[in-house]
Amino acid sequence: MTRSRTGITASLLAVGLLVTACGDDDSSSATTAPPAAESTAAAGGNDMPGDGVTITEMKADWTTEDPNAYVAKALLEELGYTVTDPKELELGPSNAYIAMAQGDGDFWVNSWYPGHRSWLENGLPDGSKVGDHLSVVGEMMMAGGLQGYLMTKSFADEYGITSLDDLNNNPDALAAFDAADPEPGNGKADIYGCQDSYTCDDIIESQIAFSGWDNIQQVIAGYDAMFAEAEARANAGEPMVIYTWTPSAYITKLRPGDNVVWLTVDNVIDDSNPLGVEGGAEHDQRPGTATIGTDQCPGSVDGVCQLGWVAADIQVTANTEWLDANPAAKALLEQFTMSVLDVSLMNVEMDNGADPADLAAQWIADNRDLVDTWLAAARAAA
Repeated sequence: MTRSRTGITASLLAVGLLVTACGDDDSSSATTAPPAAESTAAAGGNDMPGDGVTITEMKADWTTEDPNAYVAKALLEELGYTVTDPKELELGPSNAYIAMAQGDGDFWVNSWYPGHRSWLENGLPDGSKVGDHLSVVGEMMMAGGLQGYLMTKSFADEYGITSLDDLNNNPDALAAFDAADPEPGNGKADIYGCQDSYTCDDIIESQIAFSGWDNIQQVIAGYDAMFAEAEARANAGEPMVIYTWTPSAYITKLRPGDNVVWLTVDNVIDDSNPLGVEGGAEHDQRPGTATIGTDQCPGSVDGVCQLGWVAADIQVTANTEWLDANPAAKALLEQFTMSVLDVSLMNVEMDNGADPADLAAQWIADNRDLVDTWLAAARAAA
């Protein structure tokens, strides 16, 4: 790495990474240990409750929670479990929840709620729903998934754009945007959205219909390729809008208040399911606000930026039968938390070539007192 960890932390704080979602509290820190658990001996626990048991851990087809996945893997291995490498079963949400429900995978750390609840409504061949076979476990990063739309700052300043509704309704801004966007000349503002396995692409389509953005359409493609284009456009002062999220290294490249600004959304989508799609009621993003000032979100009112997206709860989801059969693993995952700042810093290091498994090992070493309380409780539960 060419930048110090202190410098990266200052950079993340400066661009408002650690905003507080209104009505939520993401103030937990992975470096603050809860009250010490009883010793393994006193609790009658088993040092290696997972001995002889193989766990199939899955991961999402994005990388921003890879550090979390490898921390969970390493800690389960300390309990004696054999845990598969998460990258061996890498899936998008539409397939991941079905795989877990059918027992092809045991758990993952990549659930983004409420948006991912839509996948729990899918039916299985036996007539049950996917959600009938799954459980949400613990509070890994509550309100950790800040989400929203970023626009090139110079373009937003030039045309007085503070919201996506402004862009949709401003003919001059639309014409200028369309002339240089991914599909120039089609009469639409083409905004970078998500790839089609991420769920956010479906939510964006519902938002477009709900808000009546007739002059805006979503580009759906590989996210990292879209992001590279968006970053180049923002740095060149060219118009672009992209959906992005935290924790990630993305927010250190598109920096609110510097080369981009957060856009507001006038009407936060509710559970009315405007497209009538299966699970579409779960695209509800209320309240969809975060505490961000006007320097980074020009449309903020009294310090509240209506991003149009709820700060997602990033949690573990697991096969319920597997959890019931493995109480030590369940107890560990119930306690497992990581801070958004820690994971964001790890994402920056991954962007510079670091291995997420190595970063996970270092995080565990740095937080040994905390994780030992989790492990002691897990052993006691066996």
